Amino acid sequence: MLELIQFPFSPFCIPQRRILEFSGAKFKITNVPPQERALVWKLTGQKYYGVPVLRDGRKIIFDDTDDQQIVAKYLDQKLNLGLFPANREGVQSLLWRHIESEIEGAAFRLNDIYYRELLPAADQLQFLRFKERKFGRGCIDQWRRDQQRWRQKLAAALAPYERMLAHSGFLLDERPMFVDFDLFGMLENFLFSGHYALPRSLPRLRGWHRCLKTVRVRR
Repeated sequence: MLELIQFPFSPFCIPQRRILEFSGAKFKITNVPPQERALVWKLTGQKYYGVPVLRDGRKIIFDDTDDQQIVAKYLDQKLNLGLFPANREGVQSLLWRHIESEIEGAAFRLNDIYYRELLPAADQLQFLRFKERKFGRGCIDQWRRDQQRWRQKLAAALAPYERMLAHSGFLLDERPMFVDFDLFGMLENFLFSGHYALPRSLPRLRGWHRCLKTVRVRR
């Protein structure tokens, strides 16, 4: 059985989890705390400490690159999902780079300001320490003060996807591809705290998001 090692609100784990749900395959989830990666380090033979990691029997699959989508492509091939068609390779590559920079950058900041609600008390100090070592002391307080600005940046970054959905049911076609799941993951991360909703100015995106929650592969 496939096993996904993740933490629940990771914007990079959510797409893989949703792809597995979409496929209808049996799988299990193993959650790790956001800043505790000992299991990941062990499984990857001390080669990687990020999530997600996928275990398929004796195979351990992880994406130790910035832009290859190794885990998603493994699932796509194994489960025959058609998420990476050759004729969409270039445009998907461009889109996921935008999704995982402009959209993820705003989404995770807006979610992380509620970290005390999302994490057990025992995990909060390490989470804060990790964030401040990466983004600077007081970063989360600053993101909280700039919350409205980050919401505006997110809405602006999402506007092109709203226009794309005027022409098809999903971003690139009438069926979902990888970029649909990638964008879904970033938005689910944004929404995870329960303090937000998708902007009313993006009605097509709101409908697309509802659809992505339940859609299943067509065989």
